[in-house]
Amino acid sequence: MTRQGAVRGDISADGTASFLGIPYAAPPFGPLRFRPPAPPRAWRGTREAATHGPTPPKAPYAPPFDALLPETTVPGEGCLNLNVWTPSPGPGDRLPVMVWLYGGAFANGAASSSAYDGSAFARDGVVFVSLNYRLGTDGFAHLDGAPDNRGLLDQIAALEWVRDNIANFGGDPDRVTLFGESAGAMSIGLLLTDARARGLFHRAILQSGAAHHFLRPASARLVAARLAAKLGVEPTADAFAAVPLDRLLTAQAELRGELGARPDPALWGEAALNAMPFEPVADGPALPGPDCGVDLLIGSNREEYRLFLVPTGRLHLLPEEKLRSTAEAYGLDPDEALPVYRDARPGAGPGEIFDALATDWFYRIPAIRLAESVPGSYMYEFARRSSAYDGQLGACHAGELAYVFDRLHDPRYAPMIGEDPSQAVADAMHGAWVAFAATGDPGWAAYETGHRTTMVFDDDHDDDDGGPGPGPVDDLRGAERALWEGVR
Repeated sequence: MTRQGAVRGDISADGTASFLGIPYAAPPFGPLRFRPPAPPRAWRGTREAATHGPTPPKAPYAPPFDALLPETTVPGEGCLNLNVWTPSPGPGDRLPVMVWLYGGAFANGAASSSAYDGSAFARDGVVFVSLNYRLGTDGFAHLDGAPDNRGLLDQIAALEWVRDNIANFGGDPDRVTLFGESAGAMSIGLLLTDARARGLFHRAILQSGAAHHFLRPASARLVAARLAAKLGVEPTADAFAAVPLDRLLTAQAELRGELGARPDPALWGEAALNAMPFEPVADGPALPGPDCGVDLLIGSNREEYRLFLVPTGRLHLLPEEKLRSTAEAYGLDPDEALPVYRDARPGAGPGEIFDALATDWFYRIPAIRLAESVPGSYMYEFARRSSAYDGQLGACHAGELAYVFDRLHDPRYAPMIGEDPSQAVADAMHGAWVAFAATGDPGWAAYETGHRTTMVFDDDHDDDDGGPGPGPVDDLRGAERALWEGVR
C-alpha cells in the first residue's frame, strides 16, 4: 500500500520482490510543464507494478557512447516514476534503504535500464529504489517564468515519497542512503546544502561527481539563449513549451555537439570548461560542512576521462598544445604541473597525461574537497581496468557501475567492462556499499587530512598503490593532489 493506492509487483525466484513504475509525481506536461513536481493522483483498486514506467524525454547518446552507456526509452508522459526492490515486501521490517540517481550529463539516463536492476541489493538485505527525474531542457534549462533545477526538485519529491511510503515495503525511512553516479552524484553534491532535502536522506555515496558542477546564472542564461536562438523562440518557459518535443530534443542534441566542437567561454560561459550545457544553476560553490548531518562515501575512477578519449580515437591524437592550454584553463602552471603528472607515468603521451589532468579536475579533486569539508567521510578509487578497446579504456568513467550493482553478466555492461571482469572486485565494492548503507562504515578508515586514506578497488594494482587486491592507501598520488591546493 502507498499513500496513493495499492500496488502489485512481482516475486522473483530468490524471494525478493520488485515494484516498477510507481508514480511519485504527476506527469510534468500540459499546465505542469516546466513547473515544480506536483503530487500524483490517487487511484482506486490495485495498480499493476510489474513493468517499468515511461522515461523522461531525452535525445539519444551519439555514437560511440550509445553502445557504451546504459540507456532505455519508454514512451509516455508519466515519467516521474520510481521502482522498488525489496527482500521484505510489507510493513514490519526496518531495513536500510538505498535510493539511486542515474548519471548522463543531466541530459540522459533512465531508471528502467537493466543495468540499474536492484536485485543484488535486495538479495543482500537492502530496500532499493531507483527513480526517473527530468533531464535536459525540461529539467535544467534556465528559463524565464520557470523555477531553476526542476530535475533536482523531482529528486526531492521522490525522496519525500520514500519518506512517506518506504516502511510499507520493509524499509526504514530513518536510514536512507542516497547514491548516484556522474550527474546523479553531482545532484547529491547540491542536495547536501539544499534545505528542502534536509532530513530526507542520512547517508550518501557520490560516484564520480561532487559539489563543483553547476552553472552560475549568467552562464545558464547564455546556454538558454543559444538554444532559444536555434529554435527561433524567446528563452521563456511558455515559448519552449510551444516547441514540438521532437524538435526540442533534436536542437538539444545539436547544442551539445556545438559546445564540444567550439568550447568558447564567450559563447558558453562556464559550460565551456564543464562541457555540459545542462547543469544545475547555483550562485557559487557550496560545500556542506561538518554539520550537514549526512555520512559520506565519495570517490572516482582512476582513468575517468578515457571514456571520452579512447572510443573517439583522441587518446593518441591529442596534441601537446591542447594539453598545455587545458592545464592553463584549469588554473595550473603547465611548466610546474605537467612534469609532476609525467613523473608518475613514464613514457605517457599527451593524451594519457590529459586523461590524468582532466580526471583530477572533473572528478577526483572535487571529491577530495567534499571529503575535507565533512570530517569522517570515506574515500575510494575504482582502479580495475577494463579489457575493452584492447585494454585502453582502463578504469574509465562509469566503469565501476557493473561492480557496484554486482551485475557483471548484464549484457548492457559488456561493451564497457570487457571480457574478463573481476567478481572479487564486485564482491568487495558491492559489499562495501551495502555495509555503508547498513552501518555508516564501509570497512576502512575515514579520510582525515593527516592520513588521507583512500580504498583502492582493484585486483592487480602495483606496490605504489598498496599491493594486490582492494586495499587502503594513504594520500594517493599526493604530489598531484597538492598541485590543486588553492586552485580547485
